[in-house]
Amino acid sequence: MSYAGPDFEPPQNRRPRRGPLTVALAALVPGALLGWLVYETVGGSGDDGASGQASVRSSPPAASSAPADDAKEPDASPKPKPSDTPSASAPAANGPLKGKVVVIDPGHNPGNFQHASEINRQVDIGTNRKECDTTGTSTNDGYTEAKFTLDVAHRMRTLLEKQGATVKLTQDADRPYGPCVDERARIGNEAKADAVVSVHADGSGAGNRGFHVILPGAVHSGAADTRAIVGPSRDLGERVAGRFVAVTGSAPSNYVGDGGGLVTREDLGGLNLSTVPKVFIECGNMRDSKDAALLTSGAWRQKAAQGISEGIVSFLRG
Repeated sequence: MSYAGPDFEPPQNRRPRRGPLTVALAALVPGALLGWLVYETVGGSGDDGASGQASVRSSPPAASSAPADDAKEPDASPKPKPSDTPSASAPAANGPLKGKVVVIDPGHNPGNFQHASEINRQVDIGTNRKECDTTGTSTNDGYTEAKFTLDVAHRMRTLLEKQGATVKLTQDADRPYGPCVDERARIGNEAKADAVVSVHADGSGAGNRGFHVILPGAVHSGAADTRAIVGPSRDLGERVAGRFVAVTGSAPSNYVGDGGGLVTREDLGGLNLSTVPKVFIECGNMRDSKDAALLTSGAWRQKAAQGISEGIVSFLRG
């Protein structure tokens, strides 16, 4: 996510507020470290410590089961019928997550582009007011963040349902625009979700690579009170980051997060207004050509969905 608005900062000067950024690569699970080393071997990112531009040796190879660039492939699940309510999963299967509720929040709505006045409406996020939503970003070739987030969300839903979880989406391109960031938080709260993950992709400068997970800071202002969820959200975020490294082979961001893959923020309505454990994940930078090659690959998106889902499963099973 990159365009100015709720939960966004301008694309070229992205310097998020620094909170406790404590998870370094050494703290990730052993499998995560192995995944990162593989990434570095086949074409990871490097930070020169000065300009912030990455030096990438080669592009990570695409999985043999899908072409490297298949952004136009169909989504992982059928298009839903129009609806104004959150998209719920089919009846939960038996599995280790039976009885657990997971809310997946696909960042942005493909229809936001046609509803500028509606998404620019200001809403209360506790600490201040921000726009309802934004359009999100896209690759230089026009593959949108909204399409990316929905595809990953569909894949996650399938994986988590197989584990027995009840899965709800905050939107499934089944409404004209939105929902607004305050409603996105409310959907998770009203579902009494055991975990919520908001899926995004970043829009930073070329050479900025890698993923990062955004955690809620301790906010107690107006309608926002995150004090009860800061601890469990950090646990959720650490597990998601660790499994994302291990499964995708991607490295933590080389431009935010001090190399640990975790960032704490207090200016995001989707986190400020949550009363259940919740994190955001920026899966990569759509404006960097090498990250874009991953984000537009269906095979890689399946890995991203698996990594995030494994982190959620680990959190819920304790």
